[in-house]
Amino acid sequence: MKLSEVSVRTGRRYEFVSITEEVRRAVARSGVREGVCVVSSSHTTAAVTVNEDYDPDVARDLTAASEALINALDVSFEHAEGNSDSHLLASLFGQSETLLVRDGELQLGRWQGVFLAEFDGPRDRTVRVAVLAG
Repeated sequence: MKLSEVSVRTGRRYEFVSITEEVRRAVARSGVREGVCVVSSSHTTAAVTVNEDYDPDVARDLTAASEALINALDVSFEHAEGNSDSHLLASLFGQSETLLVRDGELQLGRWQGVFLAEFDGPRDRTVRVAVLAG
């Protein structure tokens, strides 16, 4: 297994940041020709997701929908830090994605990209990328 880290600086409380190119570079550096790539957030208030990375409106729409979802909830969070919404969204989106590697390249669909989903920013985040030979 080849493990690397991607550093991400977010600028807003809720934000979807494309890390597709950084993940592609990690796969290329790994030297793995066939296998899997696991992209994992090391934070409890940020997630990793795969979605359209061609039109930037999609990331903006996901951001707006995440915020609207939280605002529509009729719940009183008790966590003293005031970021329970962030914990909830990170749990709903998920902490990691597993992707295929073929011929030494990350296998994504035509429009797909990998995103860090920030729910408690702005912050400095670390995403771990593990590439395993199959």
